[in-house]
Amino acid sequence: MILANKVRLKPTPEQESQLWKSADTARWAYNWTLARQEESYRNGKKFIPDRSLRKELTQLKQTAEYSWLYDVSNNVTKQAVKDACDAYKQYFKKLSDKPCFKSRKRSKPTFYNDNVKLKAAEYLPDAAKHINPRVSFDGKYWYLSVGVEREDEKTNWTGEVIGVDVGVKELAVCSNGMVFHNVNKTKVVKKTEKRLRRLQRKVSRQYEMNKEGSRFVKTCNIVKVENRIRLLHRRLTNIRKNHIHQATAAIAKTKPSAVVMETLNIKGMMKNRHLSKAVAQQKLYELKRQLQYKCEKYGIRFTEADKWFPSSKTCSDCGQFKKDLKLSDRIFKCDCGLKMDRDVNAALNLAKLAN
Repeated sequence: MILANKVRLKPTPEQESQLWKSADTARWAYNWTLARQEESYRNGKKFIPDRSLRKELTQLKQTAEYSWLYDVSNNVTKQAVKDACDAYKQYFKKLSDKPCFKSRKRSKPTFYNDNVKLKAAEYLPDAAKHINPRVSFDGKYWYLSVGVEREDEKTNWTGEVIGVDVGVKELAVCSNGMVFHNVNKTKVVKKTEKRLRRLQRKVSRQYEMNKEGSRFVKTCNIVKVENRIRLLHRRLTNIRKNHIHQATAAIAKTKPSAVVMETLNIKGMMKNRHLSKAVAQQKLYELKRQLQYKCEKYGIRFTEADKWFPSSKTCSDCGQFKKDLKLSDRIFKCDCGLKMDRDVNAALNLAKLAN
């Protein structure tokens, strides 16, 4: 399997300027490709292959208006065009949503360049087997991410089957008794979110104070506060991702023979304005992605239950279905005498699906 190795880069000011130029050029090439595909469809034509678009872009470089494209490596624009075309192919296959144009303010600065891997080869194992090197900026540091081909680790499985019930109250509840709490309820996250809200109110007041008619003026003080806000968002993201890494690693390292995970209707849950923020903060898709590749790494069979499987409303002992169970009912009580937490009951039902 292919796993990513991430190395922090420490560029000089001149090198960082070139990194920003490459990231902006990659974003422009991606948006240019989407615009060309949209134009083709409006004119009743078919999908344009990335090979044709790359040739067209090469001809475009030779004009005086777009000569600035020569300031960065040719691989940056070529791969950006290919990424946009691949995004459209995924959309046609109904595997993802329709690709959107990348915003200069909100999109993550990233680009492909296979020339940088030679500089970082000494920090990475198996330097001859590097795949898909990407340079990205996380709001504070630049990183190089490289895919490295590795062999699957041999594991002596315990023969146990673990059912994983995910949700908003707790991140994950397992059928073997492991419980991973919601990190958003911890003191460090609440304190960081409180500081974030204060800075957001502060920058909002500064924008109102410097308003000129219908135009907002961005002063140096506003830029300083927005940089602090960006770093707090980065801190919250890292805390949540680290918690998910610890949870998924703990499940995989118990070495079960199979893991069955609940599938939630995330899009439907996000439409509920009372739950949408809590669901987004849990990063449930990231939890599934990490658990899936870690199970593959250890040779563990990973299964997703059907989205409409009533794991919480079914008795794990006698199999009776309780149609009137509400979301507020946190204790599952059955006529057979079973009484337990509803999330544990759901995890036990999920574990039975692997048999």
